[in-house]
Amino acid sequence: MRSTTTVLAAVLVVGAVAVSPAVSSAGQGSAFSVSSAAFTNGGLIPKVHECTSGGGNDPAKRNESPPLSWAGAPAGAKSYAIVMRDLDNNNLIHWVIYDIPVGSTSLPQNVAHSYQPPTPAGSRQVYYRGSASLYGYQGPCSPSTVNTYEFVVHALNKATLTNLSQNSSTQTAARAITAASIGSARITGES
Repeated sequence: MRSTTTVLAAVLVVGAVAVSPAVSSAGQGSAFSVSSAAFTNGGLIPKVHECTSGGGNDPAKRNESPPLSWAGAPAGAKSYAIVMRDLDNNNLIHWVIYDIPVGSTSLPQNVAHSYQPPTPAGSRQVYYRGSASLYGYQGPCSPSTVNTYEFVVHALNKATLTNLSQNSSTQTAARAITAASIGSARITGES
């Protein structure tokens, strides 16, 4: 009987260690996760989400942000932010959206390319690579290679990142988001 109890205790301890980092602080036992109706984790990102600035006239490429949904965020979350990076191109940041209200659990496809998009109300986006004419999402632009793109949803300890403005760079915004993050979930896609 003693060996069975010891083994059971060891399994429970190992299980707690394995699950603990992924369990939300909400105490609900659910892991903070993100998914997309457009692609599976590690799957192919559809062309509609690819950039339109890479040359060519492919009408399927429309530079629309993919729909994203998340669940299991930490209980202390006061807002959300999303950072998208090209992992195969020096972690180049393609999208930053922040001040997403805490009541939101998803983003629709094709969030408006503006500093303050109408959906989700109250959110703000950073301009892409110093071009004030393109706020928000810049889709995958790898015409000759297949790159991995990472979307990270951060649960933040602040309702708004007041230190950021419409002139903030993607790097400045990403640092502010990381500093305020109390938990994150990620999904990757190939393009």
